[in-house]
Amino acid sequence: EVQLVESGGGSVQAGGSLTLSCTASGFYLDAAGATWYRQSPGSECELVSAIHSDYTTYYTESVKGRSTISLDSAKNAVYLQMSSLKPDDTAVYYCAVNQEWPPPTSTVCRDVGYWGQGTQVTVSS
Repeated sequence: EVQLVESGGGSVQAGGSLTLSCTASGFYLDAAGATWYRQSPGSECELVSAIHSDYTTYYTESVKGRSTISLDSAKNAVYLQMSSLKPDDTAVYYCAVNQEWPPPTSTVCRDVGYWGQGTQVTVSS
């Protein structure tokens, strides 16, 4: 059984930093890579950052320069380091195994494929 478990979310002040983790079991993340999506109430599920199995990365424009995605094959985990956080970054963050490259920039969270349960990030001003 494939399972993805996110952690690292929390409440921070604007300008703060967080590192989100996504640990997999039942599947090797370096076989396909993974994508971080986020969704806030009333908004679509949007791509934040993605990493391919060849370690190519992608960032949505709003997080470029503030975020770093990485894949640790030894730990079978994907990380998203975020800094200079803004209130607009507030959302539930999900990781998902890549099904295509590049991954879709918007989708239905947790609809198709392997997804984690999500971790809440709240940024206050």
